[in-house]
Amino acid sequence: MMALMDQAFIRTVLTDIFTPARSLCRVALPLFIGKVAAGFPSPADDYVEKTLDLNELLVQKPAATYFVRAEGESMLGAGIHPNDILIVDRSIEPVPDKIVICALNGELVVKRLKRRAGQWVLGSENPAYRDIVLREEMDTVIWGVVTTVIHPV
Repeated sequence: MMALMDQAFIRTVLTDIFTPARSLCRVALPLFIGKVAAGFPSPADDYVEKTLDLNELLVQKPAATYFVRAEGESMLGAGIHPNDILIVDRSIEPVPDKIVICALNGELVVKRLKRRAGQWVLGSENPAYRDIVLREEMDTVIWGVVTTVIHPV
C-alpha cells in the first residue's frame, strides 16, 4: 500500500523540478559569536566568528534533497504556513511522527505520518482538518521526509 518512491524515477523525473541548480553561486554569510537574546538584552558582540553556508546547514544530502512550496493551512500546528518552502530529504526513512510529502491518489500532500490502531494515518496539524486513514485501495507513495521549513516572519 505505502511505498517509498522508486529512487531512479525520482532522479530522472523530479530532479530538474525540485532540486536547486547546482551551478548557483554559494554565498557564505557572516555568523556572529554571540547569540541574540529572546528575553532580556545582552551586550552585543562586535565579532564575526565565521561564515555560515546555508547549503551546508540545511541540506545534508544534496543528491536526495529537493524543495517544495506548501499550500493550505492543514499543517499550521507544525509551523508550516501557506507558501512556506519545505526542504525534503528522500533518503530519510518515513517513520511515525515524521512530517512527509506523500503522493495520495496522484495529489501531493504534506502531513504527519502516524500509526494508530495498526493503521497508517496522514495526520493534519490543524483541528479544522481531518486526518487521512490510509486504505489498501488508495494509491500512496511517500516522496520524502520534511527536514526544514522556511517562512518569512
